[in-house]
Amino acid sequence: MKPEHPLRPDTIERLATAVYPSFAMLAGMQLDVFTPLREGPLRAEQLAAALGTDPTRTARLLHALAAIGLLAMDGDRFANTPEADHFLVRGRPTYIGMRHHAYRRRWQSMLQAAESIRTGTPQGRRDYAGMASDERESFYRGTYTEAVAAGRDLAARPDFSRHRRLVDVGGGSGGLAIAMAEAWPHLSVTIADLPATIPVAQRYVDEAGVGDRVRVLAADVLSDPLSGSYDAAILRGVLIVLAPDQVRQALANVSRAIEPGGAIYVVGWILDDSRLSPVEVATYDVTVHAFQAGTRVERMA
Repeated sequence: MKPEHPLRPDTIERLATAVYPSFAMLAGMQLDVFTPLREGPLRAEQLAAALGTDPTRTARLLHALAAIGLLAMDGDRFANTPEADHFLVRGRPTYIGMRHHAYRRRWQSMLQAAESIRTGTPQGRRDYAGMASDERESFYRGTYTEAVAAGRDLAARPDFSRHRRLVDVGGGSGGLAIAMAEAWPHLSVTIADLPATIPVAQRYVDEAGVGDRVRVLAADVLSDPLSGSYDAAILRGVLIVLAPDQVRQALANVSRAIEPGGAIYVVGWILDDSRLSPVEVATYDVTVHAFQAGTRVERMA
């Protein structure tokens, strides 16, 4: 009788090594590897000199980035792939390399997930109201382009021509609100968030040149009704990190400011009924609850 093949930990080993390409990308983004390559290919020692990094270790990183498709090799020279050249070269309008701030933070939160599950207490809490200014800058620098992309995607879907006054609740840096204002010039847009976040949002609004149509408003929708009157509200990445009673309170406080016939758009990540797919959302859900604390200053903006 032919012996059966022993069961192998293939899934376990595949998942254990799946993080390495992501970490190589993170290192490349943090070191800004791709910007010096905007003028053309360089050898590893040339790129290390431009970056001020160790030549031997830089060469290893460059080979890793080539292996995962962010760099191309021609002999001993490295060049950006079209995708890296488009999105990871600092100074280009399409640059999203600053997202490494957000990626690193999320992955650090995931490393605390087991302890959060064991204790029932989130281990990666963030106090947005008491956050140091440099920490706050890093947080919103990492999430700004994601918020802009979400705003552009949302603006392309529903017909916002019927709306006139829009409020982005928990708008953070204001990236989504700015994208909506750029896509729909007739909209008057308000960014509502905690007082400590207002200066950050105001700076991004001013830099985008939309200050005539986008205002910022200090608000805490978990404790007070939203001031003003609007015919549309957007909540992105807010409800997902609130406790059920807080979700009800937030929606009640927002809805009081929405005129009859208005709309509330909840933007986030949605699992199907099985809670198994999409797999990225099912697994990211663990990360979210590693820092969910159920208080107004410890939510994800």
